Amino acid sequence: MQDPFSTDAFSVYQLTSAINVLPNRYGRVREMNIFPVLPRRSRTIVLEEKHGVLTLIPSAPVGSPGHQNISGKRKVRTFVIPHFPLDDVILPDEYQDIRAFGSESQLRELADLVNERLQSMKDKHDITLENLRMGAIKGQIPDADGSLIYDLFTEFGITQKTVNFALDTDSTDVRGKCFEVKRHVEDNLQGEIMNGVHCLCSGSFLDKLINHPNVYETFLYQSSSQTRDDVRKNFQFGGITFEEYRGSVEGTEGLQNFIADGEAHFFPRGTSNTFYTAVAPADFNETANTRGRLYYAKQTPRKFDRGVDLHTQSNPLPMCARPGVLVKGKAT
Repeated sequence: MQDPFSTDAFSVYQLTSAINVLPNRYGRVREMNIFPVLPRRSRTIVLEEKHGVLTLIPSAPVGSPGHQNISGKRKVRTFVIPHFPLDDVILPDEYQDIRAFGSESQLRELADLVNERLQSMKDKHDITLENLRMGAIKGQIPDADGSLIYDLFTEFGITQKTVNFALDTDSTDVRGKCFEVKRHVEDNLQGEIMNGVHCLCSGSFLDKLINHPNVYETFLYQSSSQTRDDVRKNFQFGGITFEEYRGSVEGTEGLQNFIADGEAHFFPRGTSNTFYTAVAPADFNETANTRGRLYYAKQTPRKFDRGVDLHTQSNPLPMCARPGVLVKGKAT
């Protein structure tokens, strides 16, 4: 039987285009558009850090020479973009009985079969990317086994700011804790802009926050709807938007939440170049030195033509170029 996958409809270009237009089914961080995709032509990204030196300029007589400007020191850091391949197989008995029916051609039937398999594989790439992006928000980008691909605080030589909200103590000044977070974020923007501070937190953290006496009383007298509506995705207090994040994945040790119980992670919104997802090109002959895409797909006949091997891959590295703006919160 002639190989039905030998047509141009199943080339690396067509399959890659197909997997990139399939719907995304998972990812709150993706929905927030925090990490815009930045295509790269290589497998590395280079970050140049320049510590600006701000000094007061003393007065001088008109016509006198200017004072010498002091430039900041520069540090260059290189990051390798990780590679995430995923393979599957389509056996002959899955498509050997496909025949033209009505207005649909054999090629369309085969394309639907391939797209179903690509969608399943893309879902796994999506949850992997969500885990990486959530890790970048926390400053620690994890691999599937829980080990770290990059610890951004170690890479940049800084210590993460942690704020204990002490929500088990009725007298805690929760608004003051929010101001502490915001001031730290503002001080570490390093010339960057933002339009607010956002918090993704566990359900237990949000529950303790909403029910804290100093928080609950504020909304009790301001708006009765705040006390009866579900505000888990848009709870605002102290100039910060709090949102419960329920992302999780089934791991080797059961269900693993992307945010640990009782924790919260704060970050600025509306920045221009602090967050992005660098994507490298696939390791195919056809894609060498091209601009990277978020997903790639390719197929090749199996040995003795006993089916088709389907290969997908993604090569993303979500990055926070200013990890000093990332703040960790604890409920107790």
